[in-house]
Amino acid sequence: MRQNTQELRRGRGRPQIRSDEETLRLIIEAARQEFPAKGYAGASMGTVAQMAGVSTKTLYRLVPTKADLFRMIVSDRIGSFMLAIDEEVLGGLDLVAALERILIAFGSLTLNEEVIGINRLVLGEGDRFPEIASTFYQGAMLRTSYAISGWLERQCARGLITLEDPVLAAEMLRGMMIMDPQRAAMLGQRPVPGPEEIAWRARNCAEVFLKGCLKTPVAAGTPLSRRLEKGGAL
Repeated sequence: MRQNTQELRRGRGRPQIRSDEETLRLIIEAARQEFPAKGYAGASMGTVAQMAGVSTKTLYRLVPTKADLFRMIVSDRIGSFMLAIDEEVLGGLDLVAALERILIAFGSLTLNEEVIGINRLVLGEGDRFPEIASTFYQGAMLRTSYAISGWLERQCARGLITLEDPVLAAEMLRGMMIMDPQRAAMLGQRPVPGPEEIAWRARNCAEVFLKGCLKTPVAAGTPLSRRLEKGGAL
C-alpha cells in the first residue's frame, strides 16, 4: 500500500514538458520583442516570462538578471553571424565569393529592424546603464570586427592580399557595408535594406576592397578579373 501511494504521488507530479534549452530559447525570443519595444529601463522581466509562457521563478533560475538577458540576446544574434562565416563554409569559396558571403552575413546581421532597435536602445540608454554599452561593444562590435579581421589575416598569410593592418581594414569594411543605410534607417529616413540590396552592397564593397588590396595585380581576362569587373558576380 505504501509503495502504491508513492507511485501515485509520482504520477501526479507535473511532467517535464520542455528542456531548459528550449525554455531559454522561448525567453530569448520574448526578450527580443520586449527590449526594442520598451527600452532597457522599461523592459519587464515579468512580462518576458509571461510572453515566454514560463514562471518568473523559472526565468530567474535560467537568467538571473536583466543584464544577463540582454547579453544573451546579443550573443544569440552574433552566434548566427559566426556560423554563417565559419571557416568550413568559407574554405570552399574563392576569395571574392568568400568576402561577399562575409559582407552579406554582416549586412543581414546589422541591417534589420531588431538590431537597429538594439542600436537605438544602446545609444539612448548606455549612459544610464553602462553594462549594456559594454555588452554591445564587446559582444557585438569587437566580436564581428575580430572575426572579419581574422579572415583577412588568413588571406594575407596565403599571399592573396596585402594589408598593413587587418583590424583597421575590417573596421573600414564594416563601415563601408552598413554605415550609411543603418544610420538612415535609425533616423527613420529610409526602410531597412532588403536581401537584394544587401547582396548588391556586398558585391560592390568586395569589388572596391579587393581592387585595393590584391597582392598581385589581376591580369585582364582572368576569371578573377572578370568577376571584379562585374562587381564580384558569378
